[in-house]
Amino acid sequence: MTLTQTQDTVLELSNPLDAIEALFEANEWTFERDSNEEITAIVPSGWCDYQLRFFWREQEGVLQAVNMFDLKVPSAKRASICETLALINERLWMGHFESWTDGDALLYRHATYIDEDSQLSPNHAHALVQTAVGESDRFYPVFQFVLWAGKSPAEAVEAAMLDTVGSA
Repeated sequence: MTLTQTQDTVLELSNPLDAIEALFEANEWTFERDSNEEITAIVPSGWCDYQLRFFWREQEGVLQAVNMFDLKVPSAKRASICETLALINERLWMGHFESWTDGDALLYRHATYIDEDSQLSPNHAHALVQTAVGESDRFYPVFQFVLWAGKSPAEAVEAAMLDTVGSA
């Protein structure tokens, strides 16, 4: 996925969702913003269209990114997915993957602190989106291997993490 950045200047905005909205607009993604606390976009990738949501909690100064997959976890696969999540999450530098039992959803989640004296720069907004989508793309095949190919969590992580050498 190629992500278009907005200008590399700090926007004089009071709400960090304004910077996220500008990034969504720059990438021409379909998005919806119903409030000053939440914005959702449909982000196309090589594996699926993600539902990328940002939540702003002004009182706490926290901006949270949630990237939801189009995969559902059947109850028979829940234990395998939980093991898979543990193996994946220990490899991550930022954020984490989780499974919500309500709706059987898989998602990536990350939060960042923005204090009252700071603004969300376009570069920071870009990094948040790139990380959420990049990590989701990186591990999407692992979930598919476990859910649909019958691989064990360890086999799935090993297969998906193979480094390719050279070019075609």
